[in-house]
Amino acid sequence: MRGTMAGMRLWDLASSELYRRRQDRQSGTDSLLNSRADPAGILGNMSDALANAICQRCQARFDPSERIVNSNGELYHENCFVCAQCFRQFPDGLFYEYEGRKYCEHDFQMLFAPCCGACGEFIIGRVIKAMNNNWHPDCFRCELCDVALADLGFVKNAGRHLCRPCHNREKAKGLGKYICQKCHLIIDEQPLMFKNDSYHPDHFNCVHCGKELTAEARELKGELYCLPCHDKMGIPICGACRRPIEGRVVNALGKQWHVEHFVCAKCEKPFLGHRHYEKKGLAYCETHYNQLFGDVCYNCSHVIEGDVVSALNKAWCVNCFSCSTCNIKLTLKNKFVEFDMKPVCKKCYERFPLELKKRLKKLSELASRKAHPKSVDLNSA
Repeated sequence: MRGTMAGMRLWDLASSELYRRRQDRQSGTDSLLNSRADPAGILGNMSDALANAICQRCQARFDPSERIVNSNGELYHENCFVCAQCFRQFPDGLFYEYEGRKYCEHDFQMLFAPCCGACGEFIIGRVIKAMNNNWHPDCFRCELCDVALADLGFVKNAGRHLCRPCHNREKAKGLGKYICQKCHLIIDEQPLMFKNDSYHPDHFNCVHCGKELTAEARELKGELYCLPCHDKMGIPICGACRRPIEGRVVNALGKQWHVEHFVCAKCEKPFLGHRHYEKKGLAYCETHYNQLFGDVCYNCSHVIEGDVVSALNKAWCVNCFSCSTCNIKLTLKNKFVEFDMKPVCKKCYERFPLELKKRLKKLSELASRKAHPKSVDLNSA
């Protein structure tokens, strides 16, 4: 260490820069102390400045012993630094300045701060102006899904502010159309139904061949196939929902059906293996088939659910077509006579009084003449 110091060159201390800075600092401190004792120094100048200053509000001078409020270079008496509306001092010194006047928080909100259209509270800070109202950013939300709209934008729909997906869904509902669950736009053409949701078909490709799909695509085990690829797999298609049948198949009306989709055309209840009746390409349960297309029995007034007996210009149940006197069952092969618009068997007719039989015979002849009138020969007349 000594050898190192011997090789160094020593400079005069008075010529050192560090020494001069320290000396200047010391001389400045001494001059400040001297000025405090000197009435013509710095404090004297400050006293003169305050003596000439006036309050910004009342324009009066300040007392040397009172407290002074300095707000951005403006001087106030402590009692003069108050709200321009209520003339009270500012709580915790907090104030709001607007057009050169200072207000406490309460009066500033009452006079200038807008109220939120949702929560009714004053809005301090960012204001969303929409739908002829003011909103907190977090209060301005879609009226259907409740998503915040401040940074997403909104669409006016029937007096409501909605996000774009909800607007598209409402518009599609009004037009009777589907909304794509992927792009959230209206589907103008036939939709592709996948997992009970609607989509634009061109959002998907066939799992087997990779071609862009159409609305005729088929879903199988959670995957989508184009119609040709699906048909090659030999899977039946339901005649109602047009989707593949992976379980039990009902073969009827020349088509194949899901068990739960093969239903009565009138009441729409599934047959579930019960008998059905076909009429003009539609299937009906027994009750509604008879109501719509069956004959009504003249005797019991019920729809005839089996064979129909047509006699005396009326329809009868097989069990209801019987002698009105002895109730013996009749068929069209038996001989019977009409009495009081009902059939009477031959045995019961033979027991009728002679006068009644003559009257019935005369009525029968008159009915026969009306049904088959004779032609009149003009020459003989």
